[in-house]
Amino acid sequence: MRLIFKQRFFSWFDSYDIYDEDGNVVYTVEGKLSWGHCLHILNSVGEHIGTVRERVLTFLPKFEMYVGDSYVGCIQKEFTFFTPRFDIDCNGWQVEGSFMEWDYAVTEACGAPVARITKELFNWTDTYVIDVADPGNALCVLMLVLAIDAEKCSRN
Repeated sequence: MRLIFKQRFFSWFDSYDIYDEDGNVVYTVEGKLSWGHCLHILNSVGEHIGTVRERVLTFLPKFEMYVGDSYVGCIQKEFTFFTPRFDIDCNGWQVEGSFMEWDYAVTEACGAPVARITKELFNWTDTYVIDVADPGNALCVLMLVLAIDAEKCSRN
């Protein structure tokens, strides 16, 4: 399953549209006013289905993920010098990025691929292509991408 993740051009808060390969909006993400990032994920009919919330007052950036109101895991940036790495407490997954922080691979503990995230260059706004091996993992992978993007925005 392929998703195209595009940040909206004019927005006061983080807001994104996520499209399928046919150009249909599958998810909408709306940033909410809070201390730290708080991103609400809506399905194609506008129902709230998930949240990514930044934990503040932590040494390294940390984001909690919720499907509905149920906690499903968290992602925290690890201290590294070259390639970005994240500690994930969600489905036993691991995330490792490229040196320039444009491409990421999500794998299971055994090394099986879960998703590949690639940043598209030369766009007006942040645009990522997310290739998910199992469509049932799409929402959790999307939450990981949102957390990684929010962490990068916090540094800039």
